[in-house]
Amino acid sequence: MKYELYITGAGVSADSGIPTFRGKDGFWTIGSKNYTPQEMATRYMYENNPEEFLVWYYKRFAKYRNVLPNNVHKWLSSKMLITQNIDGLDGKAGNKNYIAIHGRLDKVTFFHEQGLQVELLDAPWKRVSNECPDENDKERLTKTLLDCFNISRTTKKPEKMKSLKPFVLLFDEFYTNIYRMHEAESWMQKAKKIIFLGTSFSVNITSIALNYGLTNESLIEVIDPKPIDLKLENVKYYKMTANEYINNIAMKK
Repeated sequence: MKYELYITGAGVSADSGIPTFRGKDGFWTIGSKNYTPQEMATRYMYENNPEEFLVWYYKRFAKYRNVLPNNVHKWLSSKMLITQNIDGLDGKAGNKNYIAIHGRLDKVTFFHEQGLQVELLDAPWKRVSNECPDENDKERLTKTLLDCFNISRTTKKPEKMKSLKPFVLLFDEFYTNIYRMHEAESWMQKAKKIIFLGTSFSVNITSIALNYGLTNESLIEVIDPKPIDLKLENVKYYKMTANEYINNIAMKK
């Protein structure tokens, strides 16, 4: 069966109040005092400096755990969807089988060797906020995060299959089946049309999806206020936001 497949990025969640990744206040624009975002969001940092990693992650990501889905998420709730976003808003909007290809903010795993299939667990953010209501109390927040993620305050080193790690694909990690990568590629292979919605084409998954679309001669649409020119034939561009697209284009098809 052929179907339309949506690949979404941070632009879809902007109307929910979540910064885009590379905008002025974006997640990959603001780092910590000592490190760039690209240095912070790595497995290496989690293994060697978990205190700073977890504090940065908590302040930059976990604070958005209670935001609500917007009209675009709700419209996408019945669609075949692969999202790069970790905010979980597609699930909150009612999509029962979307693929969160970069992980989910509301989940953690036991720290493990890449490639292993491990269970997803609920993230301990509520416990963190209860035990440390003031996120600006860095000393208390650091101790609380280490405790909640089962990392020794003495060694300050995460232990395999004991310590917890946020369920998010970091810069120095690779796609594995815990992120449903094989299933995502199967969806790309069978799609008659691939619609890229609110993404900057700066991550690998968009390149992978684009290659599948070109190989299979799928129709390709790119929706973004300032879309990158892919310099390819058979690509239709809509210079608008995701919300403008669903209201002015998609709803009328």
